[in-house]
Amino acid sequence: MENQTAYTEFVFLGFSSFPDPHSLFFLLFLTMYITTILGNGLILATAWLDSGLHMPMYYFIRHLSFLDICYTSVTLPHMLRNLMAETKTISFHGCLIQLYFLVVFVGVECLLLAVMAYDRYVAICHPLSYSLFMNRKVCTQLVAASWACGLLNSVMHTTMTALLPFCASRSLDHLFCDVPQLLKLACTDTFPNQMTLLVVTLLLGVSPFLCILVSYVHIVAAILRIRTTHGRHKAFSTCASHLTVVTLFYTTGMFSYNRPNSKYPVYIDTLASVLFNTVTPMLNPIIYCLRNKEMKEVLKRLLTLKVPSSL
Repeated sequence: MENQTAYTEFVFLGFSSFPDPHSLFFLLFLTMYITTILGNGLILATAWLDSGLHMPMYYFIRHLSFLDICYTSVTLPHMLRNLMAETKTISFHGCLIQLYFLVVFVGVECLLLAVMAYDRYVAICHPLSYSLFMNRKVCTQLVAASWACGLLNSVMHTTMTALLPFCASRSLDHLFCDVPQLLKLACTDTFPNQMTLLVVTLLLGVSPFLCILVSYVHIVAAILRIRTTHGRHKAFSTCASHLTVVTLFYTTGMFSYNRPNSKYPVYIDTLASVLFNTVTPMLNPIIYCLRNKEMKEVLKRLLTLKVPSSL
């Protein structure tokens, strides 16, 4: 067995599941990446420029779109490079950098989705107290706390992974660097790392999901108490987009990270990674544009805005 100092790079085996020619998949992923950047960028610009969208819900949506842009940019550019390269590699330090930012953005998004569920809970269940509970200061503190937890979590995981001695094998059965795949290459006991990963998953993954679940139980109960059909539809429409995004995020996330520890073909891991890291961030802005009436009206108004003839 050799330590990781004997190797300066890792090799990704996940690309072997893509049939030749890789140029077709390069164009597909490039299109998806451009769509993700443009879609989330449009959400960011729209929610920022229109004063009618300067509300807590759209404040959180802006941060979610920013996260999706950053999250995709951590993995997709290097995946595109490897699709066209003869050797699908990444340097050891590049792998740690990718791991650090990946863990940051995933952790922050889990917490931010829970914050957004709490925002919808207060808006529907306690509408008269909404401005008190969700003022500008509270929203800023909630977002800052999400980022702080994500950053601290990533520092811990990246440091513990960087200190591991790695064996002779430098092949990752994946498309990018992630904690579970790197732990498989360590030639020492990784029980402390695995327990840390489990605890953090419970704190930053399961706990926010339970908070979202409890919030929507109260939301549904409040909606059912509304007497008119129009009122119920209007109340549910304010959280339909968020509920769709949460379902997509956690469904693909559980498929990607929480499958049984049996031997799966490489292409299963590849499919799960593509769904979670590429498709989900691309679909989020589409979901918010199609399911959110206010967002659609603002986008329509901005896209049809005419430049004055004097200019």
